[in-house]
Amino acid sequence: MVGNNPSIFQGEGYDFIELREYMPGDDIRHIDWNITAKMQSPYIKIFREERELNVVLVTILNGSVHFGSKKFKQESIAEIAALLGFSTLKNGDLLSYYSFTDKMDNFYKPSKKIHQIQSITKDILDFEALNKKVDFKFIADTLYKRLKRKSLILFVGDFFEIPDFKLLAKKHEVVSLIVRDKLEEKPPQMGFASLVDPESGATLEGDFNRSSVDSYAKKVHAHDHKLYDTFRKHQIRFTKVYTDDNPSVNLRRLFEGR
Repeated sequence: MVGNNPSIFQGEGYDFIELREYMPGDDIRHIDWNITAKMQSPYIKIFREERELNVVLVTILNGSVHFGSKKFKQESIAEIAALLGFSTLKNGDLLSYYSFTDKMDNFYKPSKKIHQIQSITKDILDFEALNKKVDFKFIADTLYKRLKRKSLILFVGDFFEIPDFKLLAKKHEVVSLIVRDKLEEKPPQMGFASLVDPESGATLEGDFNRSSVDSYAKKVHAHDHKLYDTFRKHQIRFTKVYTDDNPSVNLRRLFEGR
């Protein structure tokens, strides 16, 4: 909650206030043609600004969120969802919720009821994420078709795949919250070990020495650099939250534009 709106766009209200003469740059759709004809000069209608936002919270709960050194990313996602939910309702805005993997797993219609946040948080914590995969094209296509009203869409996930939210970002305001654990970005040297992929269930065995660990860390860094460039290109605001962070600090910095 920053100022009166946590968003960079504001709704266009429907409460008529007054008429005034047209000025360069005014929206011509607001010209009152009857008054214009009578006065022989263009006049436009002024409306009261609508402050209510349609906030859409979207969690991406594929198998890789079932990981964490101090706490699971899935728990951090639930905490972030609760913070965003309470902030939305405190600001008097409508909150709807979607949960995705490679399909739509859950949906809560727009509401201002506080008990909905408890239900959302519980659903995230109870969700069986193991062996679930993500399909970002399905997510983008589904939201583009379902969301008719201009919305503030808040995505929460670990984004180990790069989404194409270009069309969504043209129609709505999109914000991405990247939830990670530091151990998965810079793993320790483990020697010979077996690792299980939480998405596919496949087992990877090998010597996780300094060379292989450094190579992996460089690939993650390169992936994230491409991810950030994609978000910036599509004018999507984003921030990264680690599982040992205080997410409220990261969220405040993001929405205050620091």
